Amino acid sequence: MITNKINDLIENEYTYLENLYIYLHKNPELSFQEKNTSEKLANELESLNITVEKFIGGYGIVGILKNGEGPTIMIRTDMDALPQQEKTNLPYASNVKMINSDGKESYVMHACGHDIHMSIFIGTARILNKIKDYWKGTILFVGQPAEEKISGAAEMLKAGLFTRFPKPNYILALHTHPTLFAGTVGYCEGYSWAADVMLDLIVKGVSGHGASPHTSIDPIVISAHIIIAIQSIISREINPTEKAVITIGSIHGGLTHNIIPSEVKLSITIRAYSQETINHILESIKNKANNIAKAFGLQENLLPEIIQKESTPAVYNDPELTNKLVQSFIKILGKDNIIKLEPEMISEDFGLYGLQEPKIPICIFRLGTLSKKMLEKYNNDINLVPKLHSDKYTPEYEISIKTGVKAMVQSIVDLLNKK
Repeated sequence: MITNKINDLIENEYTYLENLYIYLHKNPELSFQEKNTSEKLANELESLNITVEKFIGGYGIVGILKNGEGPTIMIRTDMDALPQQEKTNLPYASNVKMINSDGKESYVMHACGHDIHMSIFIGTARILNKIKDYWKGTILFVGQPAEEKISGAAEMLKAGLFTRFPKPNYILALHTHPTLFAGTVGYCEGYSWAADVMLDLIVKGVSGHGASPHTSIDPIVISAHIIIAIQSIISREINPTEKAVITIGSIHGGLTHNIIPSEVKLSITIRAYSQETINHILESIKNKANNIAKAFGLQENLLPEIIQKESTPAVYNDPELTNKLVQSFIKILGKDNIIKLEPEMISEDFGLYGLQEPKIPICIFRLGTLSKKMLEKYNNDINLVPKLHSDKYTPEYEISIKTGVKAMVQSIVDLLNKK
């Protein structure tokens, strides 16, 4: 029985995958700088006689494993890490430093589970390569750069991911979940991850002496009014049945105590599921910022400027594909370990793969990484457990890696054998 064979193989492969995970965790790289990481993954795939092409949309890689005639399935792993210092005190903690996108040196850490994703990615390749008698078709192993910048998927598509390589019938991915127990898998059909638009709002003013505010127009005060006004958009302009979030994540303005500055920069993220909601919020931010600035006496040439940064659409998990995967999860992990989840407001550029015409069914599922020991450490309070992007995020990697490989391999085999 294939399920038993997968279980046996993952036990045999685990020590190899653990060593790979430790290496990846200790050697993280920032978005669009994943040179060594992509080379490592490419070498791992090539060691299995999988054909690999490199430098697809940056350091993206594509491995092709063909085994007779049949459907094509793409599995994607992200590869990049985050610009933060690890504070887990683990023996394999990262001490890596790199120059980040603003030219400053920063510590780097895998605080979002991408090291686990990559380990499962390679584990899946190793096992599929050993059970070719159980499936027919083509597997695309896609290592994607810059997920944290929500722009790597777009770069790979621009580089010809769906034109240079076999176009997949299905696209799969997984992502760690910090508050689901290791050994469990979570799923959400339909909209599951929100669209994300990041922007900078530059609020201008007229600089002057702090002792003579009447001779200037203070952009800090204007910004304060704009911030309060923006926070009313969700509660008073968006249908309560729609989900949306606006967060102002940083405010920068001024140099010292007694100078009224000439500008203030607000960094904003917008999350929602529908593009109509996103568009409404963007227009409302613009209108509120402009009208408040005018109320303070600013002329047209000094009205606030909106600079749109990275953005990505919502992730829509194809319901039919998701339900097929759930049946595979139950088969190999047991029904009690499969958890239906509610949609989240975090974002993932994986959704972009499902919007290309003609549309391809996609699904990204969640992988529990929490240990009972970790929960106890935080007094059994799930709200205190380090989450994704925390400098103390510590996944229970053994059970998580084994579970992820089992779920992914079983799903792929079942999809390729559907008549």
